[in-house]
Amino acid sequence: MKLVIQGKNLEITDAIHEYVQQKIAKAVSHFQQLTNEVDVHLSVARNPRINPRQTAEVTIYANGTVIRAQESSENLYASIDLVADKIARQLRKYKEKRMAKQYQLPKTGEVVAQKPIVDDLIGDRTVKLPEEVVRTKYFAMPPMSIQEALEQLQLIDHDFYMFRNAETDEINVIYQRSHHGGYGVIQPRNGSVPTSNGKTGAELTERASTSP
Repeated sequence: MKLVIQGKNLEITDAIHEYVQQKIAKAVSHFQQLTNEVDVHLSVARNPRINPRQTAEVTIYANGTVIRAQESSENLYASIDLVADKIARQLRKYKEKRMAKQYQLPKTGEVVAQKPIVDDLIGDRTVKLPEEVVRTKYFAMPPMSIQEALEQLQLIDHDFYMFRNAETDEINVIYQRSHHGGYGVIQPRNGSVPTSNGKTGAELTERASTSP
C-alpha cells in the first residue's frame, strides 16, 4: 500500500509522519486487498476566524473507486484520530456494497465496449489557476450509471460528485439537496435555448432523486 503524506502551513515532522502511518494503517488493515494508494493531506488554517483550524483529509484509491474523508478540530492529532475512524467506516461501507453486488445475479443485455481510461490526465497542459483557487485535482472519469455515481458520492464525503453518464456519455453532476432532502442530478440539454439576456446557450436540466 502506497502512503503519501502532504502538509499545508505545517511541517510534517517524524512524529506526525509516524502517527499518521500508525493510525491510517490500522484503519485500512482489514481492507488492504482493496486499497491501492492512500493520500493524506494535513493543513492548518492561518486565518484565526476559521474554526476549527487543523484539518486531516484522507483519500483512498481502491480498485478504481475513490473513498474520501475529512475532519477538523483544534488539535491535529485529534483530527487524525477522527478521520481515521471515519475512513474505516467508509471502507467498511464500500466493502459491504461490493460484496452485495457479487451475490447479485448477472443482468442480461447488450455488452458495451469499455472505453480506455487515460492515465495521464494533465498531458502537456500547463495548469494556471486564478488567485482565488488554491487547489486543483485530476481524476479518471470512467462511464457509470447514476446509481453508481450516487454510491461514489456517499463514499467521498462531498456534497457533489461529477461523473460521465454511461447512458449518454455526457458529464453530469449529482449532489445532495440541502433544503428538500434526497439527491439531484444536473445534466446538459442538447441544443441551444435563449437565456435571460436574449443570447443562446446550453441549458442545464435537473433531476431529483430520493434514493437513500
